[in-house]
Amino acid sequence: MSDLDRALAAADDSLEKSLERLFGLLRIPSISTDPAYKNGCRETADWLKRELATLGFEAALRETPGHPVVLAKQPKAGAPHVLFYGHYDVQPVDPIEKWETPPFEPRIATTKEGKKVIVARGSSDDKGQVMTFVEACRAWKAATGELPVGVTILLEGEEECGSINLPGFLDEAKEELAADVALVCDTTMWGEGAPAITSSLRGLVYEEITVRAADRDLHSGMYGGAARNPLHVLSKIVADLHDADGRVTLPGFYDGVPVVPDTLREEWRALGLDAAKFLGPIGLSIPAGESDRMVIEQIQSRPTCDVNGMWGGYTGAGAKTVIASEARAKVSFRLVGDQDPSKVKQAFRAFVRERLPADCSVEFEGHKGSKAIQLPFDSPSLAKARAALADEWGVAPVTIGSGGSIPVVGDFKRTLGLDTLLIGFALDDDRIHSPNEKYDLESFRKGVRSWIRILAALAG
Repeated sequence: MSDLDRALAAADDSLEKSLERLFGLLRIPSISTDPAYKNGCRETADWLKRELATLGFEAALRETPGHPVVLAKQPKAGAPHVLFYGHYDVQPVDPIEKWETPPFEPRIATTKEGKKVIVARGSSDDKGQVMTFVEACRAWKAATGELPVGVTILLEGEEECGSINLPGFLDEAKEELAADVALVCDTTMWGEGAPAITSSLRGLVYEEITVRAADRDLHSGMYGGAARNPLHVLSKIVADLHDADGRVTLPGFYDGVPVVPDTLREEWRALGLDAAKFLGPIGLSIPAGESDRMVIEQIQSRPTCDVNGMWGGYTGAGAKTVIASEARAKVSFRLVGDQDPSKVKQAFRAFVRERLPADCSVEFEGHKGSKAIQLPFDSPSLAKARAALADEWGVAPVTIGSGGSIPVVGDFKRTLGLDTLLIGFALDDDRIHSPNEKYDLESFRKGVRSWIRILAALAG
């Protein structure tokens, strides 16, 4: 048997023990947002520190102004080094009455489809996912006495309350956190039996605008037809943000948008995510994005502009015939590739000002923007991880983008200069953040085996 085969066999042989350890972790209430659970968060961090120390890691709790960070390191001379990130805090359990069993009393249940699942708060987000990696390291140590690569494990206790103290910690500890690539296991698979690697995260620009005209609301019978109506002005500006084909019309908006390789687009096409499958469950049928793009491109690899709220004038019950003195809107842009948030913000503000009548004024309130994160399409680490997942699952993993943001990935890139492989084994029906959160037993078992293979692949 090869070292890889021995490690896989060790993981299978110790599955029951692995579940016992996971259940021990799940029993500790570590709700980071509630001060009443401060001791539970520290107990969880201590538990993880002890477990990692038993695997030969130099493990410690690193204090922050909030909950401690668990930092564990096991270098290997002459081998690549990876930084694995996860979080040990969990969401509140409310509404408690919706839970079928107590949320911190983990159990194995059988679904109506006959699947075995682990039910507990944190089973999927993120304790179960963290333990897939820890148990993969345990299997390598049991089988060969060492890890195939150097490993640093960083587990934070404040992800569910905004990771407020993590950027400062990364800046202080950046020399200790040096690695070749970062690994994050806090994402989902494409579907049951279909692994995925999230290779990009869209960035964000968020603006609030207020258009003002008269110095007060006006009687529409007396002033209608003569006085400028800010709601009309703002509505036209908003309408001008897109052309008839769904493209955003800001000058220079598409600067820095990458060209997706044809091979990857064909992979996406083969997934069959058409408008009926994606929009049908929410009562829609016609994609509103760029007309020359597939739905899957519209939601993960293309930039967007959306009006998130728009109001002004009288919106209460009954009639009140006024011309509003001001109109407001909240507008967000999701960015991809090398789009520059500051340039998009400037282009948007110039776009609005150019369309503003002489007797109107505008005020902007900007929020912090973020750049998109894109793993290079030709990344060697990505290719190795894809091959490893294909070997385990028997199908090629889907390389996808995420329409949302995972702040730690941006922090890794900005502060540590690291690209990140986002590989998770959760499913969309895991009820994350909801009562009766679950994690498929098969997701846990094959998650451990997948990380065993990925570590071997990254070792070269």
